[in-house]
Amino acid sequence: MHKNDGVSFTSSPLKIPLSQTPAFQLTGTRHLAFQLIDSLRNRFNNVKHHSTQFNVSAQSELGVRSSTRRSPLLCFASVSLAAEKQSIGRSPLLYSAFLSLTQPDSTESTQDGHLATAGPFGEERVLVGEVLVRNKDGEELERKDLEMEALNALKACGANSALTAWEVQEDVDRIIDSGYFSSCMPVAVDSRDGIRLVFQVEPNQELRGLVCEGANVLPSKFLENAFRDGHGKVVNLKRLGQVISSINGWYMDRGIFGLVSGVDIFSGGIVRLKVAESEVNDISVRFLDRKTGEPTKGKTKPATILSQLTTKKGQVYSRLQGKRDVDAISAMSLMDVSILPQSAGDAGKVDLIMNVVERPSGRFSAGAGISSGITSDLLSGLFGSFAYSERNLFGKNQKLNVSLERGQIDSTFRINYTDPWIEGNDKQTSRTITVQNSRSSGTLVHGNQHDNSSLSIGRVTAGVEFSRPLRPKWSGTAGLFFQRAGAHDEKKNPLIKDFYGSPLTASGKLYDDMLLAKVECVYPGSGNKGSSMFIINMEQGLPVIPDWLYFNRVNARVSKSVKLGPARLLLRLSGGHVVGNFPPHEAFAIGGTNSVRGYKEGAVGSGQSYVVGSSEVSLKMLGPVEGVIFADYGHDLWSGPNVPGNPAAARNKRGSGYGYGIGIRLNSPLGLLRLEYAFNDRFAKRLHFAFGNPK
Repeated sequence: MHKNDGVSFTSSPLKIPLSQTPAFQLTGTRHLAFQLIDSLRNRFNNVKHHSTQFNVSAQSELGVRSSTRRSPLLCFASVSLAAEKQSIGRSPLLYSAFLSLTQPDSTESTQDGHLATAGPFGEERVLVGEVLVRNKDGEELERKDLEMEALNALKACGANSALTAWEVQEDVDRIIDSGYFSSCMPVAVDSRDGIRLVFQVEPNQELRGLVCEGANVLPSKFLENAFRDGHGKVVNLKRLGQVISSINGWYMDRGIFGLVSGVDIFSGGIVRLKVAESEVNDISVRFLDRKTGEPTKGKTKPATILSQLTTKKGQVYSRLQGKRDVDAISAMSLMDVSILPQSAGDAGKVDLIMNVVERPSGRFSAGAGISSGITSDLLSGLFGSFAYSERNLFGKNQKLNVSLERGQIDSTFRINYTDPWIEGNDKQTSRTITVQNSRSSGTLVHGNQHDNSSLSIGRVTAGVEFSRPLRPKWSGTAGLFFQRAGAHDEKKNPLIKDFYGSPLTASGKLYDDMLLAKVECVYPGSGNKGSSMFIINMEQGLPVIPDWLYFNRVNARVSKSVKLGPARLLLRLSGGHVVGNFPPHEAFAIGGTNSVRGYKEGAVGSGQSYVVGSSEVSLKMLGPVEGVIFADYGHDLWSGPNVPGNPAAARNKRGSGYGYGIGIRLNSPLGLLRLEYAFNDRFAKRLHFAFGNPK
């Protein structure tokens, strides 16, 4: 809420220190009352009179002994409960309560029979003829509803009842516990008609205004809703405690270090809430040894770790926000981290200590796989890989990857340098510099030569790309690359045309040079029930030099996963279009393991445009094994003749086709293994084996 700078308060009749779970408590009152009344008993112990004496004994040592008709039955005693100021979260919610046994001005004599001799525990009992509720001046309350609240709170005290001081005190507690009164003083008066017990109460004020101090993150709307029903009504301290609990609950639910630390009720009905919110005073990084747990020197720059945090100095600390920060640092895969909040020297502030245990950052790896671009036997598509990666270069979470993949046909040598978060950028933009020399099968579009020898497409690529989050679960990438591409035979001799005379380059030269601007947008989905995935990318050839290629290529993929009882339905759709001066190997090849199953790679068609749809139902079978039924369909949208040289027509590719079949999948330590048996619309059958999910 807005601060009320123009309001000043000169008195505070009621101060309420708070606990984490406010509860109205009266502690120690009875013990003090017993001591005071016992001292009064000793004071009058030696006073004698000829009239009836009142002999009282009690195990609790509570009692008054009187021997004069002119002396009051009960003499004055006052007990006021006070509490020292305690720390937030430990002090109980207390308020004033008074137990007073006063001497009246009446000169009436005490009559016999006004005092019963003993209670069930040997306590002195007093016969009360009448019970009233009055204000602190002894007058009737203006509001009868408050009088009824006090009377309804009484359990032991009633007309024509014999009471002990203990029972009177319990009813005092009950009146105070009703929440409508700031004080209650029981007064016993000896009169001609008997003893009259008067509870003199002081009602709380009506709520006329609210001031909240120290609440920087607590919404004012929440406070307004919490106090709306009480405006203009007598402040009920029990209800006030519930409101305070709801405010503390709001902080707790959001993991925010905050609570109501004090409440003042001022004259005029103004309630002031004091809220303590713990601000972050300092954030420090402490590296610990993985084996001993002792502090050590870390490799990672502290600034690199701190840059991942959304929690900043001066903010109110939130455990939920802290958990998100831990997740963000853990996503770097460089360290195990925990956040330890500690009280700072300044009141209401907290220091955050980040305990970091680093993991090894450099490693060698080796593996093997099968290329999806092989149209002949599987063995010819086998390749091996070797890689070295450093995930924390210069201690700044920068990554260097050097990898080599080598097969009978395909090969790739790649160097990647990635800075996951460019220093000084507030959008979490990453930068990747890539140098790559690759060779891939050209049979997807051009098939094999007349002597069954294969073509390969060689590419040398170098460039840079930038990526950043666009919105939750969305990311974007933009880059600029130079590429030189050309076709080769098995002896690595450059080729310009294939066996059918179709061109292999767009420029008519041995190699095509191009400057490519790339843009990609990705929604990865969550992988859960009903999750979706969407990817769209575009490549634009920029003719900075007249001989460089000028074309535009767009490709998009979308998938939707739906849970159907014990099974899961997966729908996929992909499509693309390329226009301009593009080489034939940049056409879209349809058919194969990740396209239309049941066909060889690229056997359905090679088009300037394409669309492929797929559906499959998978069902868990045993452990990590699941079975799948699938169906695929692909079409080149009658764009095959638009590809330079029309390589699809020369190889009798129909441009459309479908396939269906069954398969099994295994989640292994190497990843997802797929073995699928498919039939196509030409009554041919084919076995597909691959790693990873279909693309």
